[in-house]
Amino acid sequence: MTESAHLAFVALGANLAEPVAQVRAAGEALAGLPHSRLLQMSSLYRTAPVGIRGQPDFINAVAALSTTLAPQQLLDALFVVERRFGRRRDFPQAPRTLDLDLLLYDQLSLDSEQLRLPHPRMHLRAFVIAPLLEIEPTCRIPGRGSAAAWLPAVSQQRIERLAPREVVKKSSRAVRDAGRERASDET
Repeated sequence: MTESAHLAFVALGANLAEPVAQVRAAGEALAGLPHSRLLQMSSLYRTAPVGIRGQPDFINAVAALSTTLAPQQLLDALFVVERRFGRRRDFPQAPRTLDLDLLLYDQLSLDSEQLRLPHPRMHLRAFVIAPLLEIEPTCRIPGRGSAAAWLPAVSQQRIERLAPREVVKKSSRAVRDAGRERASDET
Protein backbone atom coordinates (compact mmCIF):
# COMPACT_ATOMS: atom_id res chain seq x y z
CA MET A 1 0.00 0.00 0.00
CA THR A 2 1.45 3.37 -0.99
CA GLU A 3 0.94 6.47 1.08
CA SER A 4 -0.79 9.36 -0.62
CA ALA A 5 1.24 12.55 -1.04
CA HIS A 6 -0.12 15.84 0.24
CA LEU A 7 0.67 19.38 -0.87
CA ALA A 8 1.84 21.65 1.95
CA PHE A 9 2.99 25.26 1.98
CA VAL A 10 5.47 26.47 4.59
CA ALA A 11 6.41 30.07 5.40
CA LEU A 12 10.07 30.73 6.23
CA GLY A 13 11.29 33.82 8.05
CA ALA A 14 14.35 35.10 9.92
CA ASN A 15 15.70 38.42 11.15
CA LEU A 16 18.78 37.39 13.16
CA ALA A 17 22.15 35.80 12.35
CA GLU A 18 22.42 36.66 8.63
CA PRO A 19 18.76 36.11 7.77
CA VAL A 20 19.28 35.75 4.00
CA ALA A 21 21.68 32.87 4.60
CA GLN A 22 19.38 31.45 7.29
CA VAL A 23 16.33 31.34 5.01
CA ARG A 24 18.31 29.85 2.11
CA ALA A 25 19.79 27.20 4.40
CA ALA A 26 16.32 26.51 5.81
CA GLY A 27 15.09 25.88 2.26
CA GLU A 28 17.84 23.28 1.91
CA ALA A 29 16.81 21.78 5.25
CA LEU A 30 13.21 21.49 4.01
CA ALA A 31 14.52 19.56 1.01
CA GLY A 32 15.88 17.02 3.50
CA LEU A 33 12.71 16.50 5.53
CA PRO A 34 11.73 12.83 5.89
CA HIS A 35 8.97 11.54 3.63
CA SER A 36 8.82 14.92 1.90
CA ARG A 37 10.04 16.56 -1.27
CA LEU A 38 10.66 20.26 -1.79
CA LEU A 39 8.77 21.22 -4.94
CA GLN A 40 9.46 24.92 -5.09
CA MET A 41 10.74 27.89 -3.13
CA SER A 42 9.72 31.50 -3.71
CA SER A 43 12.03 34.44 -4.04
CA LEU A 44 13.29 36.02 -0.85
CA TYR A 45 11.44 39.07 0.44
CA ARG A 46 12.53 41.77 2.91
CA THR A 47 9.63 42.77 5.17
CA ALA A 48 8.98 44.98 8.16
CA PRO A 49 8.51 43.16 11.47
CA VAL A 50 4.93 42.72 12.65
CA GLY A 51 4.05 43.73 16.18
CA ILE A 52 7.22 44.56 18.06
CA ARG A 53 9.08 47.61 16.76
CA GLY A 54 12.80 48.24 16.90
CA GLN A 55 13.89 44.86 15.60
CA PRO A 56 15.61 44.15 12.27
CA ASP A 57 13.64 43.55 9.07
CA PHE A 58 12.74 39.97 8.26
CA ILE A 59 13.71 37.89 5.26
CA ASN A 60 10.78 35.70 4.20
CA ALA A 61 9.89 33.07 1.62
CA VAL A 62 7.31 30.34 1.06
CA ALA A 63 8.06 26.74 0.07
CA ALA A 64 5.82 24.11 -1.48
CA LEU A 65 6.32 20.54 -0.27
CA SER A 66 4.96 17.20 -1.30
CA THR A 67 4.76 15.04 1.83
CA THR A 68 3.35 11.80 3.13
CA LEU A 69 3.68 13.05 6.70
CA ALA A 70 0.46 13.81 8.57
CA PRO A 71 -0.03 17.51 9.42
CA GLN A 72 1.13 17.17 13.05
CA GLN A 73 4.14 15.07 11.98
CA LEU A 74 5.09 17.74 9.46
CA LEU A 75 4.75 20.48 12.08
CA ASP A 76 6.95 18.46 14.46
CA ALA A 77 9.57 18.07 11.70
CA LEU A 78 9.49 21.85 11.12
CA PHE A 79 10.07 22.43 14.85
CA VAL A 80 13.13 20.14 14.68
CA VAL A 81 14.54 22.26 11.84
CA GLU A 82 13.85 25.46 13.80
CA ARG A 83 15.72 24.09 16.82
CA ARG A 84 18.69 23.12 14.61
CA PHE A 85 18.84 26.77 13.52
CA GLY A 86 18.85 27.99 17.13
CA ARG A 87 15.21 29.08 17.35
CA ARG A 88 14.10 30.24 20.78
CA ARG A 89 10.56 31.14 21.77
CA ASP A 90 11.22 33.77 24.43
CA PHE A 91 8.06 35.79 23.72
CA PRO A 92 5.52 36.20 20.88
CA GLN A 93 6.82 38.04 17.78
CA ALA A 94 10.37 38.06 19.15
CA PRO A 95 13.33 38.37 16.77
CA ARG A 96 14.32 34.94 15.53
CA THR A 97 16.99 32.97 13.74
CA LEU A 98 14.30 30.98 11.93
CA ASP A 99 10.53 30.72 11.93
CA LEU A 100 8.76 27.97 9.98
CA ASP A 101 4.97 28.10 9.81
CA LEU A 102 2.80 25.42 8.27
CA LEU A 103 0.37 27.51 6.22
CA LEU A 104 -1.65 25.03 4.22
CA TYR A 105 -1.93 21.25 3.99
CA ASP A 106 -3.99 20.36 0.94
CA GLN A 107 -7.32 22.12 1.54
CA LEU A 108 -7.55 20.79 5.09
CA SER A 109 -9.16 22.83 7.85
CA LEU A 110 -7.95 21.79 11.29
CA ASP A 111 -8.24 23.36 14.73
CA SER A 112 -6.37 21.52 17.48
CA GLU A 113 -4.37 22.68 20.49
CA GLN A 114 -1.11 22.28 18.58
CA LEU A 115 -2.07 23.19 15.02
CA ARG A 116 -4.53 25.36 13.15
CA LEU A 117 -4.92 25.01 9.39
CA PRO A 118 -5.00 27.09 7.40
CA HIS A 119 -2.61 29.24 9.41
CA PRO A 120 -5.00 31.66 11.15
CA ARG A 121 -3.27 34.93 10.15
CA MET A 122 -1.73 34.02 6.81
CA HIS A 123 -4.26 36.04 4.81
CA LEU A 124 -3.31 39.19 6.76
CA ARG A 125 0.44 39.02 6.11
CA ALA A 126 2.09 40.40 2.96
CA PHE A 127 5.16 38.29 3.77
CA VAL A 128 2.99 35.20 3.28
CA ILE A 129 0.60 36.24 0.51
CA ALA A 130 3.19 37.68 -1.93
CA PRO A 131 5.60 34.71 -1.94
CA LEU A 132 2.73 32.21 -1.85
CA LEU A 133 1.14 33.75 -4.93
CA GLU A 134 4.53 33.82 -6.65
CA ILE A 135 4.75 30.02 -6.56
CA GLU A 136 1.02 29.23 -6.61
CA PRO A 137 -0.93 32.04 -8.32
CA THR A 138 -4.25 30.18 -8.09
CA CYS A 139 -3.91 29.27 -4.41
CA ARG A 140 -7.09 29.06 -2.38
CA ILE A 141 -7.20 29.38 1.39
CA PRO A 142 -9.87 27.16 3.00
CA GLY A 143 -12.60 29.34 4.45
CA ARG A 144 -11.07 32.51 2.94
CA GLY A 145 -11.20 31.96 -0.84
CA SER A 146 -8.56 33.06 -3.31
CA ALA A 147 -5.25 34.11 -1.76
CA ALA A 148 -5.00 36.82 -4.45
CA ALA A 149 -8.22 38.39 -3.14
CA TRP A 150 -6.33 39.26 0.06
CA LEU A 151 -3.68 41.39 -1.68
CA PRO A 152 -5.59 44.66 -1.03
CA ALA A 153 -5.75 43.82 2.69
CA VAL A 154 -1.93 43.62 2.88
CA SER A 155 -1.06 46.32 0.35
CA GLN A 156 0.09 48.82 2.98
CA GLN A 157 2.63 46.43 4.51
CA ARG A 158 6.25 47.05 3.48
CA ILE A 159 7.64 44.21 1.37
CA GLU A 160 10.50 44.08 -1.15
CA ARG A 161 11.38 41.14 -3.39
CA LEU A 162 15.13 40.48 -3.15
CA ALA A 163 16.19 37.75 -5.52
CA PRO A 164 14.90 35.89 -8.54
CA ARG A 165 12.79 32.91 -7.65
CA GLU A 166 14.73 29.77 -6.82
CA VAL A 167 12.85 26.96 -8.53
CA VAL A 168 13.62 23.52 -7.16
CA LYS A 169 12.90 20.78 -9.73
CA LYS A 170 9.31 21.81 -10.35
CA SER A 171 7.44 24.74 -11.82
CA SER A 172 4.27 26.19 -10.31
CA ARG A 173 2.41 24.26 -12.98
CA ALA A 174 3.84 21.04 -11.56
CA VAL A 175 2.68 22.10 -8.10
CA ARG A 176 -0.85 22.61 -9.43
CA ASP A 177 -0.65 19.28 -11.29
CA ALA A 178 0.31 17.57 -8.02
CA GLY A 179 -2.85 19.05 -6.48
CA ARG A 180 -4.96 17.76 -9.36
CA GLU A 181 -3.45 14.27 -9.01
CA ARG A 182 -4.39 14.24 -5.32
CA ALA A 183 -7.92 15.38 -6.12
CA SER A 184 -8.36 12.60 -8.69
CA ASP A 185 -6.93 10.04 -6.24
CA GLU A 186 -9.53 11.06 -3.67
CA THR A 187 -12.49 10.54 -6.02
